[in-house]
Amino acid sequence: MSLCESLQALNDALRLQGGCIEVHTGEVPDVLSRIWQEAPFQRLHAHQETGNSFSYARDLRVGAWCQAHNVGWHEYPQFGVVRALKNRNLWQAAWERHMTEPVQHVGELLFWQPSLNALSRTDGYSPSKMQAPKHLQHNPPLRQRGGRPLALANLHSFLDARSVGYRGGISSPLSAPDACSRLSAYLAWGCISMREVVQQTRAHIHQLPPHARDHRAGLTAFISRLYWHCHFIQKLESEPAIEWQNMHRGYDGLREHDFNEAHFEALKAARTGWPMVDACVTMLRETGWLNFRMRAMLVSVAAYPLWLHWRPVGEWLATQFLDYEPGIHWSQLQMQSGTTGINTTRVYNPIKQAQDHDPQGHFVRQWLPALQQVPDTWLLEPWRMPHTLQTHLGVFVSQDIGGDVTSTLPQPLVDLVQATREAKQRLHSRRQTDEVKAAKKAVVDKHASRKNWGVRPKTSSTSASKQTDKQQLGFDF
Repeated sequence: MSLCESLQALNDALRLQGGCIEVHTGEVPDVLSRIWQEAPFQRLHAHQETGNSFSYARDLRVGAWCQAHNVGWHEYPQFGVVRALKNRNLWQAAWERHMTEPVQHVGELLFWQPSLNALSRTDGYSPSKMQAPKHLQHNPPLRQRGGRPLALANLHSFLDARSVGYRGGISSPLSAPDACSRLSAYLAWGCISMREVVQQTRAHIHQLPPHARDHRAGLTAFISRLYWHCHFIQKLESEPAIEWQNMHRGYDGLREHDFNEAHFEALKAARTGWPMVDACVTMLRETGWLNFRMRAMLVSVAAYPLWLHWRPVGEWLATQFLDYEPGIHWSQLQMQSGTTGINTTRVYNPIKQAQDHDPQGHFVRQWLPALQQVPDTWLLEPWRMPHTLQTHLGVFVSQDIGGDVTSTLPQPLVDLVQATREAKQRLHSRRQTDEVKAAKKAVVDKHASRKNWGVRPKTSSTSASKQTDKQQLGFDF
């Protein structure tokens, strides 16, 4: 989803109300000073954002500018996240209060119109002329397009029909593109509000006939995930440092000093040798989206068999996800990597995930053309193909990760079973130390949920795919 597309759609809507959007570049305090000098204003209105350390530092500068110029800065909660929350026990009630407040519509905000017209100048740029630096441009060719009209269309199609398949369809990358609501990017970019999504979903549940059990179950599960969406953003709001340091400091040094750059580059290039992983990386590159289970699998593979520290992996994925939401992203990266200190170890075997969610290999073949001719017998482990068959098919398994991806398949970077076993042993060894055990309670008090929204089945740490999907990476709905 392009930011320009979303802003252009908003600009079109504002023009119907007599306003417009102007885009200015530069440090925010400098831009505000230029605007203020031309048309002094007394109030600045903005969403309350839980973002990266960069945006937090920016907000501090904006606050200082407002104080120096006697300008009132009014920030409005964007999600059910509470700034300066003193006690996690108070959070759930605050979330519910926020979601039940009336939704304001554009027509109710016309008192802003004079200000919009008064600030019309010639030095601003329209959204259509926005141009990000080349290294920051990310417009996957098969991406969702931006804008509120498309957000509403996705919401209505989900509520009316697609949510029937929500509970059984969101795990497989084949069915998830339709079964998921596909609202995560629109929520992240502010094209639609969490409050209106919650309220419309609840209203739709209320209107369903008694026999619509699957439909009601799907929407109820969806409401649960909207709750978890805000729950995880609250973690970053309460502890901004989890963007760059372990939530549980007892895990410091676990992976940081063993980072294998070659493994990381192979992962980014979709050259790990595990077809399901490489297909997911390719889909992410082309669409900017993956369903939650496949996101969790990617991070699990990076964290365990490849033993990569979550921070560089998270920085890369943040540039790939069109629905990147810092509060969800960083706490989930840590959860999947086992550094929160309070969550069950989640390890996803990419071969088993393919067997469970792409048994005929349709997904893998769609995104990895080099595997089109590989027989089903060898599709998920092509490195085991006899050499004579490789020659016959013109598909060669190579240890050279820099080979031609259209004709050469990479050998797995590591022995999956052995590397995963060793990684889990290293993590669990750290977890059993007195220091780590002693510090766990503080993490629970600060970040753990106070309500079980759904039943979590008992599982072993080696069977992550059987666990509830509610708390898995991405919250792409």
